[in-house]
Amino acid sequence: MLGKFQVRTDLALEAKENFDARLRGVNVEEEADEEREIYTTTVTIETENGAKAMGKPVGTYITIEAPNMSTPDEDYHREISEELAKRLDHMIGGRKDSVLVVGLGNREVTPDALGPDVVNNLQITRHMIREYGRMPAGMEAAGEISAIVPGVMAQTGMETLEIIRGVVDETKPGLVIAIDALAARSTKRLNRTIQITDTGINPGSGVGNHRDAINEETIGVPVIAIGVPTVVDAATIVNDTMEELVAEMDRSDRMQMLGGTLGTLSYAEKHEMIQELISPHLNTMFVTPKDIDETVKYLSYTISEALNIAFAAG
Repeated sequence: MLGKFQVRTDLALEAKENFDARLRGVNVEEEADEEREIYTTTVTIETENGAKAMGKPVGTYITIEAPNMSTPDEDYHREISEELAKRLDHMIGGRKDSVLVVGLGNREVTPDALGPDVVNNLQITRHMIREYGRMPAGMEAAGEISAIVPGVMAQTGMETLEIIRGVVDETKPGLVIAIDALAARSTKRLNRTIQITDTGINPGSGVGNHRDAINEETIGVPVIAIGVPTVVDAATIVNDTMEELVAEMDRSDRMQMLGGTLGTLSYAEKHEMIQELISPHLNTMFVTPKDIDETVKYLSYTISEALNIAFAAG
């Protein structure tokens, strides 16, 4: 990478890809379901040294990649919902009795509306079970599912953590599931990847807008975070393109013969020039696909159906 240029990503898988060799304290396992075209990578950060190198807390990060996830499907990719439900069930163990789902993000900004949209499609059961009991409601094996969309600070004037902590203190769930839109390092992972982690979440960290962490330490109950990358840093796209250009210039005799100022620069000088061009203009810009409105809509169905399978159905 270019000097101090920092790639923004919320995906532990992409953070691990920045290291060519095996990283001590970090374990990686890969699984492939060729028939359903679902590829799963589990990154386990086992030590504090590994966490420091990765820039992420100690814990488990499961990444489900499905190339077809970004295309419309009448069943909203039921096979991905089932896979997500299976992985989620394994991660949470038996903590199903009382679950608070938190839809993070701003519903007025489409790439950031994944969390609120997921909550809109959830099967909420807490009020019915408490009013009528499990047997009359036909929910003998279901958990008590409640949900909240806390909005963002610009809408509420409060930290998201403050709102969630207040709700948790009052309703006392056994588990919190936080849903949020993420930022990716690679455009090929936009809307095609789901990450599940047991470490909680730092809202806005992928786009440089850090807010207080939402995890077991800050709210007092275990937090599972589920996210889909919907944006990629514009500077990263330019950086990758320019690096390819620099590499091609150094490989090609024809490019070397073009002369001029650019042709006389060393490899390091070209990198320094790219860094200077990127930093002032693109640091705050993020790119999302043009069909993001429709994509977020059916991705929210895919995730909400997974939660319904895992919790509402018992």
